[in-house]
Amino acid sequence: MDINFEEVLENGTWDELNKLKAWLFRENIRVATVAKELEQMQEDLEVEKEKFQREVKAENSRIEGERKRIKADNQFFEKKLEILQNGFAQLDMDRRRLEKEMHKFEAQKEFFEPQVYGGGGCRDVSVFFRGVKNPLALKKRYKDLIKIFHPDNVAGDKEIIQMINREYDNIKRDYDTGKWA
Repeated sequence: MDINFEEVLENGTWDELNKLKAWLFRENIRVATVAKELEQMQEDLEVEKEKFQREVKAENSRIEGERKRIKADNQFFEKKLEILQNGFAQLDMDRRRLEKEMHKFEAQKEFFEPQVYGGGGCRDVSVFFRGVKNPLALKKRYKDLIKIFHPDNVAGDKEIIQMINREYDNIKRDYDTGKWA
């Protein structure tokens, strides 16, 4: 509405004044309504702001919890990795030790084989009974040798068993006659 308020107030008729009054009343109501809407929007905005701050706080604490969990998982993983590395190192050391023992065993086997197996036959079976100083030890050694060289075993050999039996009988006879010292 294009109204010159000052002119209507000074020179206006009752009718123009009533129109101005009505317009001012409507405008006042509209401004009050807009003010209430703005206040409501401001309250809604404050509520949204508080809700957003709570969500941000909750999200930050969730993120912090995830960071802590990830850190704990990384530490756990590092410990597992260290255990595995130590285990592999131990396995490697065991493998090397086993290889050394195998070489040592092969060397001993090469040393003793010519004494036990001499070109298809045995030269000196008495090596099995070295260190035997009494009949009880002789009997125990004999039983152990029979377990090792029995033909049903992997390392078994019928010829060696026969030679061990002959040697055992000879040594036993010597003990019985008192020749063995």
